[in-house]
Amino acid sequence: MTHLSLNLPSEQETREAQTAVRRFRDLGSTREPTVVRFRLPQEQEEVEVTLPGEALHLLTHILTHMAQGHAVTVVPVQAELTTQKAAELLGVSRPYLVKLLEDGVIPFRRVGTHRRVLVADLITYKKRDDGERRAAADKLAAEAQELGLGY
Repeated sequence: MTHLSLNLPSEQETREAQTAVRRFRDLGSTREPTVVRFRLPQEQEEVEVTLPGEALHLLTHILTHMAQGHAVTVVPVQAELTTQKAAELLGVSRPYLVKLLEDGVIPFRRVGTHRRVLVADLITYKKRDDGERRAAADKLAAEAQELGLGY
């Protein structure tokens, strides 16, 4: 089972992430494999690692969020979550998530009496829900403009 940890970065970690983001951005937005050198504080030797282009892109994205003081969790899309963890990921209550599952809005499977939800299905739902919400807001804004409500 995947464990989600939502610890906010410390002020020191935030500053370090800001520095790292600046350095990674200096490399450009390449999606090509990139050689990165690391040296642990207690070690004298550097370790050279070739990162796939996509990994460097994701690492920069993660560090950008950390630099802003946000908690970051990496979860494989194939991971299955409990209803509690799935609800936390979506930012909704567990009972609301269970209703979405039981209504067939989000697919799930049962393991004994417990429900399990794929992260990929949560992402699909969130994208769809965000799109519907955006469309509704755009429609309301257009109607407000037509009515001269000053929005």
